[in-house]
Amino acid sequence: MIEMENPNISISRQCELLALNRSSLYYKKKEKISSYDLHLMRLIDEQYTKTPFYGSRRMTAYLKRLGYSVNRKRVQRLMRIMGIHAIYPKPRLSKKAKQNQIYPYLLKGLEIKGSNQVWASDITYIRMKKGWLYLIAIMDWYSRYVLSWELSTTLEVDFCINALNKALTVGKPKIFNSDQGVQYTSEKFIQILRENDIEISMDSRGRVFDNIFTERLWRSVKYEEVYIKDYSDVREAKEGIGSYFKFYNNERPHQSLGYKTPYEVYYGL
Repeated sequence: MIEMENPNISISRQCELLALNRSSLYYKKKEKISSYDLHLMRLIDEQYTKTPFYGSRRMTAYLKRLGYSVNRKRVQRLMRIMGIHAIYPKPRLSKKAKQNQIYPYLLKGLEIKGSNQVWASDITYIRMKKGWLYLIAIMDWYSRYVLSWELSTTLEVDFCINALNKALTVGKPKIFNSDQGVQYTSEKFIQILRENDIEISMDSRGRVFDNIFTERLWRSVKYEEVYIKDYSDVREAKEGIGSYFKFYNNERPHQSLGYKTPYEVYYGL
């Protein structure tokens, strides 16, 4: 799905140049995706970003109103590939693993008073012209500062662990909040949090507002960067998203932060 091989450069060197894990280069193709389906996925992504409460039934009706002859089964398949689960009112890119331990939600009624009190993380779908990527970000709730982010061609846990380790070079939270997906409940991910004495909080099933700040972040990333650039390949996506997060952290003022930037609030400037 992602055209990035160069016969004159080794795979290891390509990974090094892109700052990606070697394992993340290999898209594990489970089913053939036609150009028509990719087009439908682009439309689904845009509409879902506007209306995250849309399930496959409403999404099918939406596509039909646009003039596309699609059935619900096809839409369900595409939403599954994208990691969008119709049951929930928010994107669930990581499925719950029954064998992994689930932690309680710790943020109900909690007053967020400063940086590094609570970090939150989520994963979203990033479209490209000829394929797609998955993006994880870790954000400080108080300041909205994006501490780290990673791109991957798969939903395996490695890119999430890399993002967590990068974030921990910046600071350390008292509480880390996420959904109940297999990435966040994996033994490796949980072990890092425990080793750093970080309390673990997980969203309640079906609660759209548990991780609302990352939901707002995804809307900003997509409307202000991804949909405008329409990346041709992984390199463009990495460079574009990297530049956007620098802008988001250091230059983009937030009304909710008194028109300060996340960087200024996170570091108390």
